[in-house]
Amino acid sequence: MRGVTQKTSADSAHPAHERLMLLDTASLYFRAYFGVPDSVRAPDGTPVNAVRGLLEFITRLVHDHRPDRLVACMDADWRPQWRVDLIPSYKAHRVAEETPAGTPDEEEVPDTLSPQVPVIEAVLDAVGIARVGVAGYEADDVIGTFTGRASGPVDIVTGDRDLFQLVDDARERRVLYPLKGVGTLQLTDEELLRQKYGVDGAGYADMALLRGDPSDGLPGVPGIGEKTAAKLLAQFGDLAGILAAVDDPASKLTPTQRARLDGARPYLALAPKVVRVADDVPLPDVDTALPRAPRDPEMLDALAERWGLGGSLQRLLVTLSE
Repeated sequence: MRGVTQKTSADSAHPAHERLMLLDTASLYFRAYFGVPDSVRAPDGTPVNAVRGLLEFITRLVHDHRPDRLVACMDADWRPQWRVDLIPSYKAHRVAEETPAGTPDEEEVPDTLSPQVPVIEAVLDAVGIARVGVAGYEADDVIGTFTGRASGPVDIVTGDRDLFQLVDDARERRVLYPLKGVGTLQLTDEELLRQKYGVDGAGYADMALLRGDPSDGLPGVPGIGEKTAAKLLAQFGDLAGILAAVDDPASKLTPTQRARLDGARPYLALAPKVVRVADDVPLPDVDTALPRAPRDPEMLDALAERWGLGGSLQRLLVTLSE
């Protein structure tokens, strides 16, 4: 399940108008796996529903949004040790098998999905779509670093709400959040975040760490749910402002809120680094330009025949060439 860093020629500076699309690849192939019937199989009977589903997703995304550059961001480490050191419960419930120190734990993944991941990686490489995973980091961190360095607009495609923290209207950063497949995408900007959650992109991470997230093993502050977290952020600005209010007897926190937040100080001191995506990942030099023709046609033909990729692959190649 480990992402492999694909090294290609170094990118040159990109014009500010060029749109970069960043794929949270694991999030998308998980959705493809559960959204496409497992009756979709290779000639030898091996399920390829995640492979073909992801190819269809990328085709639709490129056709509808016309990015100039595209990166498939990978989880080289889905549960980085530096996050676990801070909060040991981080994703602990999703560990299928612990591994020796220094190597990522094995994530619990459906039996028929795991074998499809190397196929996905090989197909992306042969097509020429940049694929980047960096040891010790999650795809979210790779996405955060690419986003921070981009000079033009950025579309982040993910089914993970944690990445809403990167939404920034002023810098043209938005999240395309699949509601059903990728045929129906929620175009997530700051207006939508304020309507749905009462925070902007910068405030989303603070809200998330306050409310907690059972799916990531983050406990949050007991008794502080999403709505209360949003109200506190609206009242005091950010996490630092909330903690300053805890220390201010004149602040308008209820006694219960003050006690809960004060008791959660050890967690709140560590959670920001865990919840906020990294923006300093040592990215490799990659050519992120949208490929107009396959990088390795012979390998792609072999993969298409071996895995029965048929129309899914052809539709992607036609769309990329347009």
